[in-house]
Amino acid sequence: MTTPLTVLLGNYPHTRPLKDGTVPVDGVDCHYLESSPLPPAFARMVRHLTYDICEMPLATYLQAKEAGVPVTLLPVVLIGSTHHRALTRLPEDPELSPGQLAGKRVGVRAYGQTTGLWVRGWLQEEYELKSSDVTWVTTEDVHVAQYVNPPYVERSRTERVVDLLRSHDVSAAVLGPKAVGGQGVGLVPLVTDAENAGLAWTERHGTIPANHLLVVRDAVLRDTPDAVLAVYRALKKAIADTADERYGSLAGRAVAAGWSASLAACLEVGGRYALEQELVRTPVDLGAIEKAAAFFDR
Repeated sequence: MTTPLTVLLGNYPHTRPLKDGTVPVDGVDCHYLESSPLPPAFARMVRHLTYDICEMPLATYLQAKEAGVPVTLLPVVLIGSTHHRALTRLPEDPELSPGQLAGKRVGVRAYGQTTGLWVRGWLQEEYELKSSDVTWVTTEDVHVAQYVNPPYVERSRTERVVDLLRSHDVSAAVLGPKAVGGQGVGLVPLVTDAENAGLAWTERHGTIPANHLLVVRDAVLRDTPDAVLAVYRALKKAIADTADERYGSLAGRAVAAGWSASLAACLEVGGRYALEQELVRTPVDLGAIEKAAAFFDR
């Protein structure tokens, strides 16, 4: 008898083997649901627990845990990379250094967007620019309904971040990896040597920023732990089997399964950034996260 589970995963080379059955999930009947785009699914998960197992951005997970949403983190990074290229401006606008953003307005999809978490983190770390030094203009609400934005966050009626730039409502904009290659085509990074700046960040911290992780509903983990473990082991195999497709890039190296010093460092730095930015109001309990993750690598 198999255990049915609803699973929400994005479409990546390392999730494809599960979805097409190349890597089977022993004893589990996985119903792979789709969401295009993905962000609305994250909101459904943290607000309504819509899925049994769900991809989830790091910032959303941290906010969800603080809000008491009953989910547990699996030690899996589905996508990640550095984000020094994510802070952009219009090419025809005057040059603008990240350190010159104090007192200015910056567009971002949502204050709780994980790309924004990482960008604001390196802005404070490398340019001494605090989140509260900037007005963050958003086009969407955060995923976690219980969260209240800080007073330096403003909600716009504009639907796309790039249109905030084009209307000159903001001086710069934070765009996620897909948006950089979509609505952000032609925009210019504020960091002139973004690639090397990102590399320096990874060397300094011993990790690559994670964007999307994986969570399971606590009730599902409690009632069907072997089924959840089977999904994790299948995904871990798929990630290993597709390593050659990701070879060489930071984004490729970010994808991983299993608790590691790199994942611990990523969660520690991300949690500290989140606290500094008032994305969470209490320190992240890294020990509790690691303890729960130990179940999957037993």
